[in-house]
Amino acid sequence: MLHEMEEKTQYEENLDFITGEKPFICSPTEKTQNEVSSRKRAQKTSFTCQQCGKSFTQKENLKVHMRIHTGEKPFTCPQCGKSFTQKVSLRFHMKVHTGETPYSCQQCGNRFTEKRSLEIHLRIHSGEKPYSCRVCGRRFIRREDLKSHTRVHSGEKPHTCPQCGKSFTQKGNLSTHMRIHTGEKPFVCVQCGSSFRSKANFNCHMRKHS
Repeated sequence: MLHEMEEKTQYEENLDFITGEKPFICSPTEKTQNEVSSRKRAQKTSFTCQQCGKSFTQKENLKVHMRIHTGEKPFTCPQCGKSFTQKVSLRFHMKVHTGETPYSCQQCGNRFTEKRSLEIHLRIHSGEKPYSCRVCGRRFIRREDLKSHTRVHSGEKPHTCPQCGKSFTQKGNLSTHMRIHTGEKPFVCVQCGSSFRSKANFNCHMRKHS
C-alpha cells in the first residue's frame, strides 16, 4: 500500500486534491491550460485575517491588511509627518509636496499626480459607474467606493479608534471621529470664525450665512 502511494504521480495527486476521488489516469497533455491553472490556484495556501475573515494568497498581503485593524502606519512622510500603511501610498503622497501633477483633465482642467487617478476622474464626466453592488444594485465610479458601501450590508467595521475602541465602516468617518479626541476643528467659517470637526457640520453652518 505504501509502495503504491509513493509511486502515485503528481498528476493523480492533483486530481485527488480537487475531487476527493481516485479517477482513471489521464495524460496531462489532455488537460487544457485553464484546468492546470485552476489546480494550481486550488493548491495555494490561504492566509486568513482572524479579525474580519478576509483571505489572501500571500502572507505579505495579510500583513499589510492587518494594519487596518492595528492602526499601524510604518511609512512616514519626512516633510509633514503624515503616516501611511503602505509604501506606495507614501510615494503618491510625496507628490503633494513636489507639486508634480503631470496628468490633466481636458474637460475641466483638474490635474492629477497619477494617470490612474485621471482615468477614474474622467468617469465623472462620462457618467460611467462600472462597479455595482450585488445586494442593492447601487453603482459606483471607484472600486474602493463599492467596497466601502458593501460594509453597510455586511455590518463590517474595520476602522477602529485606538483611543476609545469605537469602530467605523469608513476610514473617513474614523478620521472625523478622532478629532473628538484631538480637539482638531479644521473647517473654519471665514465670515464668523466658527470652526467645525466635520465638513458636513461646516456646510450646514454656512447655509445660515447664505
